[in-house]
Amino acid sequence: MNAIDDHYDVVIVGAGVGGGAMANRLAAGGARVLMIERGNYLPREADNWSVKAVFHDRKYTARETWRDKDGKPFHPSTFYYVGGNSKFFGAATVRFRKEDFEVLEHEDGIAPAWPWSYDEFAPYYDEAERLMGTHGTAGADPIEPPRSGPFPYPTIGHEPEMEAIAEKLRGKGLRPFPLPIAIDRQPGGACIRCATCDGFACKLGAKNDAEVRLIRPAIATNRVHLVLDTKVLRLLTDGPGKRITGIEVEQGGQIRTIGGDLFISSAGAINSAVLLLRSANDRHKGGIGNNGSDLLGRNYMAHNNTAMMAIHPFRKNNVTFQKSMAINDYYLANSHRPYPLGNVQGLGKLQGGMLTANMKIIPEWMMSLFAKRSVDWWIMSEDLPDRNNRVLLDPDGTVRIQYTPNNEKAHNELVRQWGRVMRSIGYPLIITQRMDITVSMHQCGTAVFGRDPATSVLDPFCKVWDVDNLYVVDASFLPSSTGFNPSLTIVAQAVRVAEHLLGNTLRAAA
Repeated sequence: MNAIDDHYDVVIVGAGVGGGAMANRLAAGGARVLMIERGNYLPREADNWSVKAVFHDRKYTARETWRDKDGKPFHPSTFYYVGGNSKFFGAATVRFRKEDFEVLEHEDGIAPAWPWSYDEFAPYYDEAERLMGTHGTAGADPIEPPRSGPFPYPTIGHEPEMEAIAEKLRGKGLRPFPLPIAIDRQPGGACIRCATCDGFACKLGAKNDAEVRLIRPAIATNRVHLVLDTKVLRLLTDGPGKRITGIEVEQGGQIRTIGGDLFISSAGAINSAVLLLRSANDRHKGGIGNNGSDLLGRNYMAHNNTAMMAIHPFRKNNVTFQKSMAINDYYLANSHRPYPLGNVQGLGKLQGGMLTANMKIIPEWMMSLFAKRSVDWWIMSEDLPDRNNRVLLDPDGTVRIQYTPNNEKAHNELVRQWGRVMRSIGYPLIITQRMDITVSMHQCGTAVFGRDPATSVLDPFCKVWDVDNLYVVDASFLPSSTGFNPSLTIVAQAVRVAEHLLGNTLRAAA
C-alpha cells in the first residue's frame, strides 16, 4: 500500500475540481493535506485524441454499472482520474448570473435562492478565474454579472468561419460573445488550438483542468500527499456521531483507517452522496448528513443538454477550434418567451464517429460527410430541483440514479428556436442528439447548502449540519443547476470554504 501516515490536518476524498481547489488553497495556507483518488493519472498518449478510443471503445470511462429509476443497468460517462471529469470537460468556465443566486421563475417551476448573493460570491469568482486561467472579454456577454476587472487572459478569438457565423447572428439581432474558456493559450502556452479539446483529454496538458491548474501546483508545495488507486469505503464517527474520527479505505485488497482533524468529500455529486449514504450507522441511520431534512441524495440535477449539428450541404466548415462562442440572448426571460430558456455555446468540432457512437441509425460515412459541413452547438437548459430525483444505493450496493427530466418545455423550445436561427443563416439540415442519463458530467444538487438545516444538508460553508468536521465541496452543494457549466462555481465555492477553514476551524485546531 502507498505510504500513508495515520493522521492529517485535512483528508480530501476525490481529486477533481472541488478537491483540487480545496487542496490548492489549504496547502497555500499551510495545512497538511491528504488527497485520496480512486483512479490514477490519465496517461498522455495518442488515444487521448482518438474518436474510436474515446467514444466507441470508451477507453477512459469508469468500468462501472449503475441503474436508472426502473432498475435498468447503464454505464455512466464518468471518469476516475487525477483531475476527475475535468480531464474531459470543454474548459468553459462561466460565472452564474446574478439572477441565478435569487429565486428564478421558470415555465415548469422555481429555481430557489442561494444562501449567498452574487455580490457576496463575486470576489471568489475572481480568484477562481485566476486559478483556472480563464480567457475572456469583460463586458462582452450582454447579461454578464458585475465583475471587478478583466479576465486573467484575453479572449482566444474566433477562427474566420466562426467569426462569419457571429456576424450573421448579429445581423439577426443576436449578441454572440466570446465563451470564457480555460486553456493554456497565452503567449508561450501549450495550446495548439486543436479539434480534440471538448470531450477529449489533452495529451499536451494544454487544457486547464483540475490536475494541471489545481492539483499539480498543490503537490509542488510539499504539503499535499496524493494517494492513488484507493477507494474510500466509508466514514467513521465517534459515539455521539458528531465527529468523523477516520476514513476507511481499500487499496490493493487491503483495508485500513486513516485519521484526520477535518474531512472533505469532493468525490462528485453522485459519489459524495453515495459515500455519505454508505456511511450510515446507529447515529446516522439514513446516512451521514441525512438529518431531519431527508435531503441527502435528493434534488439530483444534470442539465437538459442537446448537441446540434447545423449542416450546409455545399459549404465546408474548416474551423478547428469551434468552442469559442456563446449566446445568452435566451438565458433569461426574453422577447421570444417570458421565461428563461438557456445557454447556447459552440461545441468542440464534431467528427463523424462521435455522434454515431450513440446514433446507430445513421452510417458513420454519412455523419463524417455531415461533420465536414456542419457548425456544432451545445444547447443547455436548467433542470429544476426535485426531491424525487435522487441518488440511491440498492440493497446490493449498486448506485441507482432515480431521475425524471423536468423543465423540458423550455429546453425543447430553445432547441427549436436555435434550429430556426441556423436555418435562417443558411444551414437547412439540422441533426440533434439529446443527452440521456448516462451523461453525468454536470451532476449536482445531492447535498444542497442553505441557512436552515430543515431544508438543506450543508450549511453555507458546506459543512454537514450535524457533524462538526465534515464538509462536502463539489457540485453536491448547488441548490439549483442554472444553465451553465458548474466547474468555475465549484472552484469559487472551494476558495470561499478554504478561506473560512483557514481563518477558523483549522486555526482553532492548531
